Amino acid sequence: MGESNGESRRRVRTGVSEDESASILDELFQTRLELRAVGDESTESERRIGTDDLIDVIRHGPVLEALFLAPLDRRDIEAELDVSRATSHRFVRWLTDRDLARKVDGRFELTGYGQAVAEEVVRFEQNLATAHRLAPLLDSICENHQEFVVEPFADATVTVATPDDPYRPMQRFLSLVEESSSFRGFNTTHMVPLSLDSFHERLLESTDTELISLPDTAERLVEAYPERASTALDHGHLELRTREAFPYGLAIFDDRVGIGAYDEKTGALQVFVDSDAAIARRWAERVFAVYRDRSEPLVDRREG
Repeated sequence: MGESNGESRRRVRTGVSEDESASILDELFQTRLELRAVGDESTESERRIGTDDLIDVIRHGPVLEALFLAPLDRRDIEAELDVSRATSHRFVRWLTDRDLARKVDGRFELTGYGQAVAEEVVRFEQNLATAHRLAPLLDSICENHQEFVVEPFADATVTVATPDDPYRPMQRFLSLVEESSSFRGFNTTHMVPLSLDSFHERLLESTDTELISLPDTAERLVEAYPERASTALDHGHLELRTREAFPYGLAIFDDRVGIGAYDEKTGALQVFVDSDAAIARRWAERVFAVYRDRSEPLVDRREG
């Protein structure tokens, strides 16, 4: 638990430590955002490869993935992929003809170019499957928002509201709050309705809490629970910050991180996606830090 398949594959191949992996992933996230912001200056023809070539690479995805994990001889390839001798021969010939693999000491290993292609195929397949699982969330969050990264949530739990059980996402969120001694997050509305006293009692009295909210939302929370909020703020048990807009709801618990999307008309939580993967936590920590830096303490607004 806590590490995605992509992370474990990279660690097996590179021997990178956990701290180094975290630093590298942070840089990858930042690079992804910069590329989205700046855009690719290449021409359309330079960026794209032929459809037939692309299909050919995807068709050979299984052998690329197998060799991405470790060099294999022909018999290993046949056993790993459950293919005939003739098929394994076609596979290795396709790889060597395109300089994707070479034969070393009787085994086929990917070239540097082959490793890059194989990793992209693995990432593509995983991201496609993840995007399918996260479709309810992706359909709900701001369509122009570019900070959300699919990869960290490959193994996430996806909880969607249904006509028979419209409160499933909220129940999932509340169960995670119950299990956590700390909570940080931001949201497009109240985390839960202000009328749910038991939640706010825990949030304001039993949990170390840091919230970034819309100004009116933060004010209404303080007005609804003046004594509890005042005590929590005075004791440093609660920190409230504000900013004007959010793309979705983000929740960081002790052991998991989650993302929520709300119905624009009713304000009801429609989908909640949560994960205990280390890569998801690093993504969430980065995003929360960005929004925190671009917010201001509630007390400053009230004094002003």
